[in-house]
Amino acid sequence: MLRLPSGRKMSSFQIIICGFLAVILVGTLLLMLPFSTAKGHWASFETALFTSVSAVCVTGLVVQDTASFWSAFGQFVIMMLIQIGGFGIISVTAFLVTVSGRKISLLQRSLLMESISADQVGGIAKMTSFIFRLAFTVELIGAILMLPSFCISFGLSGIWMAVFHSVSAFCNAGFDVMGTHTGTFSSLTYFSDSFGVVLPICALIVIGGIGFLTWGDVAFHGIHFRRYRMQSKVIIVTTAILILFPTLFFFLNDFAAYPLKQRLCLSLFQAVTPRTAGFNTADMAAVTGVGRVMMIILMLIGGSPGSTAGGIKTTTAAVLLANVISTVRRRRNTQLFGRRIDDETVRQSATLLMIYPLFVLAAAQVISFIEDIPIGPCIFETASAIGTVGLSMGITPSLGTVSHLLLIMLMFFGRVGALTIMFAATSRDGFEVAQCPFAKIHVG
Repeated sequence: MLRLPSGRKMSSFQIIICGFLAVILVGTLLLMLPFSTAKGHWASFETALFTSVSAVCVTGLVVQDTASFWSAFGQFVIMMLIQIGGFGIISVTAFLVTVSGRKISLLQRSLLMESISADQVGGIAKMTSFIFRLAFTVELIGAILMLPSFCISFGLSGIWMAVFHSVSAFCNAGFDVMGTHTGTFSSLTYFSDSFGVVLPICALIVIGGIGFLTWGDVAFHGIHFRRYRMQSKVIIVTTAILILFPTLFFFLNDFAAYPLKQRLCLSLFQAVTPRTAGFNTADMAAVTGVGRVMMIILMLIGGSPGSTAGGIKTTTAAVLLANVISTVRRRRNTQLFGRRIDDETVRQSATLLMIYPLFVLAAAQVISFIEDIPIGPCIFETASAIGTVGLSMGITPSLGTVSHLLLIMLMFFGRVGALTIMFAATSRDGFEVAQCPFAKIHVG
């Protein structure tokens, strides 16, 4: 068991956080090297740190255009950081241990359980192997599907672009390497009406964002939905709703002036990508104010537990909605799919609902004050950071050091998880047994 300098044992939450920090530091040092930049000069510590955090936390916010500022080596480093950050530090370590032929220790199994949000230690090694095999297969298929579109448009360089964007999309990162071909910070706007790019990217984002355990249910039970664990049912239904309704919203509200094919592509893509992916095929400045609010909501919800995505998670949103319904119907307990949700889960969900918007607004106010810019774009940027999304109103590259540090902290907070950080910061083990005297208070 690892120990802190004080001699106290490190909790699994603290080990996970230290793992993320170690990879971020290594990534920062690699990106600072002269051969990591296109011009062959040393990158500043601030630029390298911001990029490394954004990659490991699979966010996609950048202070320099990825394609034009970083060399091929720098882009490869970024892709590796994205891959490690998407799977999670503990999962990658366990996979390497398994590949080397060694057995995974009990501590590693416990850490894996926390990392992928599993409910038991048994079978965790096999699950990890399944996750990596499936992930690499999906990324390869995604790259092959996009290969024709990229190669037709950009020649042989399209091979690297297909691979990079497949990894970035599956890990819900939002990094792109389009800058040298279609203009800096252009993301995927060049393919705004291309089903050959839009559909594979959307599929990769969704598959990467539904969670590792849900993959297991789909793989082992196929179309037999009733056999899925309840969490998988909640994730699949919530994900479907969060794709269908926003797609219809954007189709009717924001892209009515476009031709039908492009309108469909834009609407679907902007419904999927705010769920922590960060690519965009539409100019963010052209999206209506109501559309931006919708995107902020989607960014804060994010993906699902144990996935490559961030946000408060689809299950949290589902539990909160179920709690509202139970309260209105005057039920004693929160219910989903005919099952009772324990009170601790409801409390944690309510905590996340308070923390994320509070941090978004507080950071946005500080940035707005320091940079003397309107609060609206600041809220969009901070929501994108804490949701590990990467969508931007274009203000991030021009922000000062303090604002960049705030975004870095939000990205780290959003990827590691609010509850993980809070549990790591507390020394208390288990739950408090003693109870205070009961008192009634009226709300609402």
